[in-house]
Amino acid sequence: MNHDEYTTNYIRDILRGVKTIALVGASSNPVRPSYLVMQYLLGKGYEVIPVNPGLAGQMLHGQLVHRSLKDIPKPIDMVDIFRSSDAAGPIVDEALALALKPSVIWMQLTVRDDEAAARAEAAGLKVVMNRCPKMEYGKISGEWTWVGGNSGIVSSRRQQRHENGKMQSLGLGGTSNTR
Repeated sequence: MNHDEYTTNYIRDILRGVKTIALVGASSNPVRPSYLVMQYLLGKGYEVIPVNPGLAGQMLHGQLVHRSLKDIPKPIDMVDIFRSSDAAGPIVDEALALALKPSVIWMQLTVRDDEAAARAEAAGLKVVMNRCPKMEYGKISGEWTWVGGNSGIVSSRRQQRHENGKMQSLGLGGTSNTR
């Protein structure tokens, strides 16, 4: 797979398919991107499990923070890595060592480890690098345009209110456009 370009359908399928996300590198600082991404994904209905050894045992956005992936007592669908590229490889290896492996490894903006990605793909996992699920969700749903971004997706569908009643978007359905 070319890790410099992902089709909209590839990203959409991932975001539609995952329900439980382990966010490695979660922060309790409200100005940190990981704090905001966790809050956003929870608002979209995902179960987000924060992972940070320095905050283990504390609550973050109403969720118990775990020390490591292996300490999470349930299967996870996606590991979202909010750590440096140097830390990504060991995190991917920890995910691959789980009895029930996740189906997706997602490395945040500026995070890239091609060797770790190859190991994950060889084990049958999907991989995304140097992308943010919050931003990708926003692009696909049409929310990105609300802040002046160009999603590259044209749709005549009406926006609909989410179940939480707080926000409107196009959701993750819709077009077959690819990037």
